[in-house]
Amino acid sequence: MQTKPKIVIVGAGFGGITIAKAFKNKPVEVLLIDQHNYHNFQPLMYQIATGGLEPDSIAYPVRRIFRNHKNISFRMAKVDKVGVDSKILHTSIGNITFDFLVIATGSTNNFFNFEPVKDKLLTLKSIPDALNMRSYIYQNLEKAMAHQNEQAIDALMNVAIVGGGPAGIELAGALAEMKHFVLPKDFPELDLSKMQINLYEAADKLLSAMSEASSTKSLEYLMELGVNVHLSAKVEAYDGKILTLADGTSFATDTVIWTAGVKAAPIDGLPADAIAGGRILVDTFNQVKSTQNIFAIGDVASCVSAENPKGLPMLAPVAQQQGKLLSNNIIKLINQEPMAPFKYKNKGVMATIGRKRAVVDLPKWQFQGTFAWMVWMFVHIMSLVGFRNKIMAFYDWMANYLTYDKPLGLIIRPYKRKES
Repeated sequence: MQTKPKIVIVGAGFGGITIAKAFKNKPVEVLLIDQHNYHNFQPLMYQIATGGLEPDSIAYPVRRIFRNHKNISFRMAKVDKVGVDSKILHTSIGNITFDFLVIATGSTNNFFNFEPVKDKLLTLKSIPDALNMRSYIYQNLEKAMAHQNEQAIDALMNVAIVGGGPAGIELAGALAEMKHFVLPKDFPELDLSKMQINLYEAADKLLSAMSEASSTKSLEYLMELGVNVHLSAKVEAYDGKILTLADGTSFATDTVIWTAGVKAAPIDGLPADAIAGGRILVDTFNQVKSTQNIFAIGDVASCVSAENPKGLPMLAPVAQQQGKLLSNNIIKLINQEPMAPFKYKNKGVMATIGRKRAVVDLPKWQFQGTFAWMVWMFVHIMSLVGFRNKIMAFYDWMANYLTYDKPLGLIIRPYKRKES
């Protein structure tokens, strides 16, 4: 009896889930590996951090996604290294052989020159990160309440956000709404006028990857909400208490949130010439340079072309489109048929800055405001995995819209920063 080709996919993000789904009922055996047993919807992570949603609204068990996919299995494991020639994947649960390997490991935080003090920063790349951030902010507010008559409490309440991309501005907008509409109800005795929310962006505009109109409108929305936006402001240092800028100015804060950049998260063992700028070099078929039967998609992959000299953007639609095409190409490869090259279809980008404030850039149309916010909300709800998640997210957002409140301020597990 001839065995079916074995395809191993590393990473249960947007790309990994998409390509695995596309192999349903195909004449292959698929094994999906991830160090977590759930898929989480990264674009809504800030909602967890600010109490708008609970984790189970944006996370979904991987095994449940593939209950009806008889040829697809899942293992929770950490991948250590790939043996390119031996076709063996070395993992925390043992060695796994493959006929075809798809690397969809996504991205991780890029701390640049802040690597030595990264433990003093709050990040937003995972659900534990989001829960830690939520707890830390509320812990500091409780400390401010307890000591408001004994010491200066500004630093405990102040928040600095480093990075003016979508994650940074969405988080800033959500925190500003918390300050104005939620915290006065929860902490009526606290002088919240002392709380400052500062956003620092090294470039001269917000949302550098979006249109000028979206960038300008985002700045206007944040200023309306009382966020102090600092453009062309390069953050130089942070010692756990004082954030210092390149121009010498400083800001006293106990809470610095890092959204300034991401970098690819490739796995070890690939040829040296297949890695450039931290990303895995792939051709137009997403095949890894200097390898056979090994592919990479999504944030971790870099496909440089005349149209995209810096590679494709690190966006979920890129990973999803690559995943769909690659599933067909691997079947073609098995059948000894020519593969089709990948061409990215830009369907637009968007960001929200609080209630009824959003910006949307479509290929031929740009718009902002309430309608953009409704479009943003619809797209994100429909993109969630699982019917229950869609209903719960919609319910929570509607409750928030009607009451202008975010009730999820629980400190379930107190969080303490590591001391460097």
